[in-house]
Amino acid sequence: MKFRHNPRKMPAMSDSQSNRLRAQIEEDIATGLLRPGERLDEVSLAERFGVSRTPIREALQQLAISGLVEHRRHKGAIVSAPEPRQLLEMFELMAEFEAICARLAARRLLASDETELKQAMAACRAAAQAGDTDAYYYENERFHRAIYRAGGNGFIGEQAMALHRRLAPFRRLQLRVRNRMGVSLAEHEGIVEALLLGDSALAAERAYAHVVVQGERFADLIATLSRAAAE
Repeated sequence: MKFRHNPRKMPAMSDSQSNRLRAQIEEDIATGLLRPGERLDEVSLAERFGVSRTPIREALQQLAISGLVEHRRHKGAIVSAPEPRQLLEMFELMAEFEAICARLAARRLLASDETELKQAMAACRAAAQAGDTDAYYYENERFHRAIYRAGGNGFIGEQAMALHRRLAPFRRLQLRVRNRMGVSLAEHEGIVEALLLGDSALAAERAYAHVVVQGERFADLIATLSRAAAE
């Protein structure tokens, strides 16, 4: 998304403008262009997007509410960098959300949901076979959104998506771990199998295991995060 600045007339600040800026900064955080702990300078961002500092400030405030940005004394706004324990706790909650949505989806799956899941799986498989972690990340989002919709509970789906966005930089880093993309794909296939069988308990169990980060998996994530920060 590109923003142009007209030097002859400053565009009026609007909610839609700050929302677009929020979406772009959120995307930069999710893709790793802006890394955990990195300072978000209002002046630099305003120059980059060709806008005044006011909509930038509003966008950062919106991101702070969602948890992707935090304000620290003497540093100002930075990309959120939770401590390992807090990160672990967030992944635990994310896994619980996934389990709930999968359990509901197994009971409520419609033909249209089945079609969407299969299409998302095919796209994930193609990305994995191509070794394209960026494409896999986006198709993985599509896969999880399909499960949320199939669960038929909009409120839980919204909460799950909000936490997904909060964890986006770290979930993306997970795909850098050796063989993680292939393992993730196999886990997706197991979840879909349980959903199509209508086995709510199995679907919940597999969805939880797919997302929860513990043991070696958590150690690998922390190591990858540390190396990324040092690059």
